Amino acid sequence: MTIAARTGRIREKVASRLGRSDRSAFGLWFWEIDRVLLLLVFVLISVGLIAVAAASPAAADRYSGGNVVVAPLHYFWRQLGWVALGLPVMIGVSMMPVQLARRFALGSAAFFSVMLALVPLIGSEANGARRWIGVGIGQFQPSEFLKPFFVVSLAWLLSLRAQDKSLPVIPLSGILTGLIAILLMKQPDFGQTIIFGCMWLALLMLAGVPIRIMGMLAGAGAVGVVLAYLFYPVATQRIDNFLFSAGDTYQVDSAHATLVAGGFFGTGPGGGEMKFHLPEAHTDYIFSVIGEEFGLFACIAIAALFLAIVVRVFVKLLDEEDPFVVMAAAGLTVQFAIQALINMAVNVNLAPSKGMTLPFISYGGSSMLALSAGFGLLLAFTRRNPYLTRSPYVVKWSGR
Repeated sequence: MTIAARTGRIREKVASRLGRSDRSAFGLWFWEIDRVLLLLVFVLISVGLIAVAAASPAAADRYSGGNVVVAPLHYFWRQLGWVALGLPVMIGVSMMPVQLARRFALGSAAFFSVMLALVPLIGSEANGARRWIGVGIGQFQPSEFLKPFFVVSLAWLLSLRAQDKSLPVIPLSGILTGLIAILLMKQPDFGQTIIFGCMWLALLMLAGVPIRIMGMLAGAGAVGVVLAYLFYPVATQRIDNFLFSAGDTYQVDSAHATLVAGGFFGTGPGGGEMKFHLPEAHTDYIFSVIGEEFGLFACIAIAALFLAIVVRVFVKLLDEEDPFVVMAAAGLTVQFAIQALINMAVNVNLAPSKGMTLPFISYGGSSMLALSAGFGLLLAFTRRNPYLTRSPYVVKWSGR
């Protein structure tokens, strides 16, 4: 009996065992997807909508002036629209087989790398940075979209090492990451540069790079931070403001004051006053708005929710056999976790301001769509049929 025939028999047995006749792509997706992980991200998105609704009046007040009047819930309704666009993207990407998801990520990484290179030429400037490209009536940030696709691309490249250790995939991955870092620092975007570097180091660890080499890379990273402080004005300003309280510390001071203003239980929805002093209440400092109106307990619960997603993914990967899937899923999770950690650390004044959004909670179209695509890839790589054993036939059937 051929593998295809065996696969068909297995599918039929599973369908009869579950008492369902629907063997469509959606039917199989529903039973193979990690529904706990899907539920966790839905909860996170719901929390984000509540948080944006709380922060929207402060943002509207900030951007109203002269002949411009922004409605109090303007940003909430816009975020609701982005969620409506992002969820189908997430579900659609999560339905892809592993091979198709990998090809999609590789092609998207190439496209958004080109877009990132074009930002200095055709990008629009805001707040002293050139990070966005205008498209029609809106604009998008190529680096936000590039992050998840670049992670998967690096995972694929490093997974080739398992097949042939003589391939120079490690230096090649370093060169690619370095090129992206240069493009990001020209914008300037020091925070995203750090995230790309951390993702690369995390994937190298998963690829089994010797500790000696990892130590050398860590030392090189420390030297790079020192050089950035000495010769990169953006890094110099951020680090001076954070460590030595030099220059303008209004943003981080306001964020910390807002975060603790509500105590453990918060002032209640709409009861916050300190949020009106925040520069970007609906994006970079939305975690502080949550602290003021819903309390520090709510902040702890959100941090626990992010941790639960990370733990869930790594537990799912314990029995995974495909090196590419392990590195891709783990890399996407690391990217997700680092971004959340940096945002929360900035809000509690444990890290310098970096202009980093809180995943699925901060307002933003580029952020929501990019995160939806990235989490869709993560769901695709963690799909499992609970009624099938981990056998060679399953590996071949799933396209790996």
